[in-house]
Amino acid sequence: MYIIPIAWLYVALMMSVAEATNSNGTILGAIVTFVLYGLLPIGLILYFMGAPARKRAIRAREAAELSTAQQQASCQPDASSLSATDAVPPVGKEP
Repeated sequence: MYIIPIAWLYVALMMSVAEATNSNGTILGAIVTFVLYGLLPIGLILYFMGAPARKRAIRAREAAELSTAQQQASCQPDASSLSATDAVPPVGKEP
């Protein structure tokens, strides 16, 4: 999967070396060539290629959190400090 990006980075590196060693070329031109023809396009392509994997990972994490929450809710009894019935009598009525 990564053979094409590696090959393209090699091509961009060779283009920047040719830019740097040319009589009219500069090191700054070589750096700009490598960044604009190599790193930027490859970074975008790898980011877009990784989108489905990131989406699957997010869905799996959400499913795991949901199952953990459901498992904790079903296993634990009611541990609240409130009683099941209302201990305070209604207004105007005496016990």
